[in-house]
Amino acid sequence: MSSSLVVCEVDESLKEKLKKFRFRKETNNAAILMKIDMEKQLVILEEEYEDISLDDLRNELPERQPRFIVYSYKYVHTDGRVSYPLCFIFSSPVGCKPEQQMMYAGSKNQLVSTAELTKVRTVLLLNHMNINSNVKYTKCTLTEVVDNLV
Repeated sequence: MSSSLVVCEVDESLKEKLKKFRFRKETNNAAILMKIDMEKQLVILEEEYEDISLDDLRNELPERQPRFIVYSYKYVHTDGRVSYPLCFIFSSPVGCKPEQQMMYAGSKNQLVSTAELTKVRTVLLLNHMNINSNVKYTKCTLTEVVDNLV
């Protein structure tokens, strides 16, 4: 039941942008960064990036707000083949407002379906911190996420 829940619709111009991005011919790393317009309850385009590394992309993400990302990158397989997979990343940093987290989480499935993507990851970005002496949380990098997609 929850997978059919639609909290926010996807903007029509974003749908077209995602379709074009999915069939792009370029071989550079690229990303589409999306956010939710809370007033309109609509997933919209925030920014497009060309020739962007994962580290640079990570630096573009807000520290305390969730974001959706579609990332296209060059991947060289162990047998030498090259592919350009697309992955969907849901970034939800610690410290986000609960209302934002719910809006984004409730809109994720609709956006993934609209973009017709199969490689989906949720990223909780944590700062280095010690909760107690036995538990440590470290920052998850986008590189680690993408490396585990293929």
